[in-house]
Amino acid sequence: MTSILIIEDDITFGMMLKTWLTKKGFEVASVSNIARAQKHIEAQQPGLILSDLRLPDHDGIYLLKWMSEKGLRIPLIIMTGYADIQSAVQAMKLGACDYIAKPVNPDELLKKISEALQGKETTTNSPISNTPGKKATANAPAYLEGESDAAKQLYHYVNLVAPTNMSVLINGASGTGKEYVAHRIHQLSKRSEQPFIAIDCGSIPKELAASEFFGHVKGSFTGALTDKTGAFVAANGGTIFLDEIGNLSYEVQIQLLRALQERKIRPVGSNKEITVDIRLVSATNENLEQAIEKGTFREDLYHRINEFTLRMPTLKERGEDILLFANFFLDQANQELGKQLIGFDAKVSRALLDYHWPGNLRQMKNIIKRATLLAQGSFITMEELGAELLEAPSASASNIALRNEETEKEHILEALRQTGNNKSKAAQLLNIDRKTLYNKLKLYGIDL
Repeated sequence: MTSILIIEDDITFGMMLKTWLTKKGFEVASVSNIARAQKHIEAQQPGLILSDLRLPDHDGIYLLKWMSEKGLRIPLIIMTGYADIQSAVQAMKLGACDYIAKPVNPDELLKKISEALQGKETTTNSPISNTPGKKATANAPAYLEGESDAAKQLYHYVNLVAPTNMSVLINGASGTGKEYVAHRIHQLSKRSEQPFIAIDCGSIPKELAASEFFGHVKGSFTGALTDKTGAFVAANGGTIFLDEIGNLSYEVQIQLLRALQERKIRPVGSNKEITVDIRLVSATNENLEQAIEKGTFREDLYHRINEFTLRMPTLKERGEDILLFANFFLDQANQELGKQLIGFDAKVSRALLDYHWPGNLRQMKNIIKRATLLAQGSFITMEELGAELLEAPSASASNIALRNEETEKEHILEALRQTGNNKSKAAQLLNIDRKTLYNKLKLYGIDL
């Protein structure tokens, strides 16, 4: 059982984290300052450390230097807010294997812990190097790029555009791996030692988007109880990834365009302009050219974010990669669930290849994780695979699938009628993912 040490002076948050990680099968201890952490580390030698950056007596950087002097090679993940991300990057140069922004996303934290522990197993017992600029090998994303022609072409383009400073627009359906590609562009760029900040534009209320991007000063609006550092300042020198950029309101699009043109931002409620240097990578599963024609997306912003376009192939277009990804996700599920499955039986392999995968890689990962949990033998069988893969694509799917803007609304209404307004089944019938369907319902004002 892996032991984890939490160093967190927010006692409530520390206890919540300790309880959650204990349920995940870890042996967890928690302390509230660096002095107690040092005593625990010397006595217990934990397998991994989760440390807040700022603590009452010292900070995480002080702890890293102390560990380096002692020759202690223990994976350490820094927990921090936007305002301290530059310090988190400094901590990584001193040996921290990763950082995670608060509020902590549990799934993301679990993934980072897994990656850090994997990195620990593959490294030697030599002391931590505190050479500035040294990259942490444990921070490499757990991802498979694939061997199909579509994958090779995609990553050829990624390798070409990454070293430049061009703004990149990634087009692709949900679940195809757009954020991984954005992160890969950052890793291969000259900004790789600087922050990578990802923002889901679809989840930000439009009234808070300006604050999220540019920050705000205390008292600038109701609820602004403290100053907030926005993503543009947090990512200064690095890369900002704006996922689902088509969801931004027209007003925020204007502010974003100005920030990109002038390389200056102004926090909400402030008269002070701040100069920023960021590289922008955006992603969308919408047709932004159609949005421009409708007047919902600015053409000048489109050209600013679209100096280079990457198209993400769907999983179905990557037939040679389907079984590669299936085995890759099986390996991940084995590790996360403590199982030792060998693979898939012949019928399952055939079903995986024949299925149309409307949810792409994300859908496959979820299906295989569930099947791994249910499997009783050494191989995943059709019994564990789930009903959605047992059902062949509807014969009427090709007739109802969205073709063009003029008939889209009619097709959507017909799919909803056939499925009794079941959005999940309607999306499957239309051969699109649920997120795309929700965007279309909003676009056409279809209220269920």
